Amino acid sequence: MATVTFDKATRIYPGSEKPAVDGLQIDVGDGEFLVLVGPSGCGKSTSLRMLAGLEDVNAGAIRIGERDVTHLPPKDRDIAMVFQNYALYPHMTVADNMGFALKIAGVNKAEIRKRVEEAAKILDLTEYLARKPKALSGGQRQRVAMGRAIVREPQVFLMDEPLSNLDAKLRVQTRTQIASLQRRLGVTTVYVTHDQVEAMTMGDRVAVLKDGLLQQVDTPRSMYDRPANLFVAGFIGSPAMNLVEVPIVDGGAKFGNSIVSVDRDAIKAAADKGDTTVTVGVRPEHFDIVNGEAKSLTKDEPAGLAVTVNVVEELGADGYVYGSAQVGGEHKDLVIRVGGREIPEKGAVLHVVPRGGETHVFSTSTGERLSD
Repeated sequence: MATVTFDKATRIYPGSEKPAVDGLQIDVGDGEFLVLVGPSGCGKSTSLRMLAGLEDVNAGAIRIGERDVTHLPPKDRDIAMVFQNYALYPHMTVADNMGFALKIAGVNKAEIRKRVEEAAKILDLTEYLARKPKALSGGQRQRVAMGRAIVREPQVFLMDEPLSNLDAKLRVQTRTQIASLQRRLGVTTVYVTHDQVEAMTMGDRVAVLKDGLLQQVDTPRSMYDRPANLFVAGFIGSPAMNLVEVPIVDGGAKFGNSIVSVDRDAIKAAADKGDTTVTVGVRPEHFDIVNGEAKSLTKDEPAGLAVTVNVVEELGADGYVYGSAQVGGEHKDLVIRVGGREIPEKGAVLHVVPRGGETHVFSTSTGERLSD
């Protein structure tokens, strides 16, 4: 077991002036499951490949435990990697695939067989050890790839989008298996995905990247409750957080036909930047549908923001309303969670206000978080 440290690690590809990964600074604890997540081209796979030794590090350093591995070849780093496409040898049995790296390393046959059988038992692959990969399903092949990594007993597991080739149901099942397996083995794991749901459900901590820059690294709960900036706020959460630019007024921010109270320090921070508006973030579950008693700014219009219902997704216990509203003269799409017994008709108009204490306030000009 070991810690992993990215110490201002930078990668610039030949022919490019812009770094693919720019000064990445992350400390991964011993036995921690860290997920790197972000949109395509954000630098997450490059970061993993730098750790694996498959990409050069142009500046900064990478350490595994106390060892500086920045310029060590992959074979000397004591890591095992699980790829997106399984990378199994088609002519070998499952047992031979799992034990191949040990065979190359000169481990004796009895030890190889012992480790392979132990890994197969953990992964429910015992009955498939004599089969070839073509006789397995996608989920079984991915478990074989996991087994190949486990038998090596490395200090660090590296996983590069290992579930992206699986269908939706199998993906959910396999991500649970990987997370519980990692907890049981206690091996430090760095996992790359573009799927934020995967990141939130699997990682002890999540690191969000954008354009090669680290945006935030935190626990899934903290990242959901306190996103550091507009990008993280819009990326983490499914459905995504609603982000609405609204004018600053005395006492808070004007949200449709209501005033939403905003932390005074946030208003002051926005004013100090010269902003006349703030961007208010509201999760779909944090909207309240107002009734006639809610306080309105004008007598002839209901309180809150008028949202026209376009589409409703009924999920049984609850539902999601996808609607549109006019905010500051602009058309804005919003998502609102409603109770499963309170589904509105398509074309209906709802008046909504953010629930008190559940809003996120960001600078419109810089995107940084202003609220506590």
